[in-house]
Amino acid sequence: MTKWTQRQERTRRHFFEAFIELVKKQGFQSITVKDIVERAGYNRSTFYVHFQDKIELANTLLETMLSGLEAAVGEPYLYGEKVYTTKLHPPSFNIIHYIYENRLFFELLNFEDTIPGFHTRMPLTITKIYMEQFKFETINNQPVNMEMFKRYTSFGFYGLMIQWIASNFEKSEEQLICDIIELTKTHIYAFEYIGKP
Repeated sequence: MTKWTQRQERTRRHFFEAFIELVKKQGFQSITVKDIVERAGYNRSTFYVHFQDKIELANTLLETMLSGLEAAVGEPYLYGEKVYTTKLHPPSFNIIHYIYENRLFFELLNFEDTIPGFHTRMPLTITKIYMEQFKFETINNQPVNMEMFKRYTSFGFYGLMIQWIASNFEKSEEQLICDIIELTKTHIYAFEYIGKP
């Protein structure tokens, strides 16, 4: 993995920001490298130091943001920690804070002509988080197909995120989290964090 200097990271961030603005303005397909460098205020040779083409830029941005999403989820928890849904509070849902903090990127989900694969990768990443980072206990230990349960609940959560993003984040983070906590209590008694220690 390439180790970038602070200056190089800043340059890459400027390219990402310019690219996001352009996708929102004109759609992914019509964007050229010329558009990106002009919007970012750099020259083409600087662009090619960092990316082979706009596809590599888009894929790098997508990978970076979705990896960040996966990492953000576990921040409030200790490895092996058991959490009862009756004790949940807003900091428990760091994933929502991450999405809001990076809303300029996640708003790209509102667009049809956006980063290729984004509409597919986002729900799959949330499902991966549910599968790999949490062990759930249903209300009254109701026996269920747990893999199916995780897919069902993860796609429900994804739907709520899409709605929130589409509403231009009308609800505050805290209000949305409180609503999700109330929903969670209806089908999950507790969960254990089994992500990275």
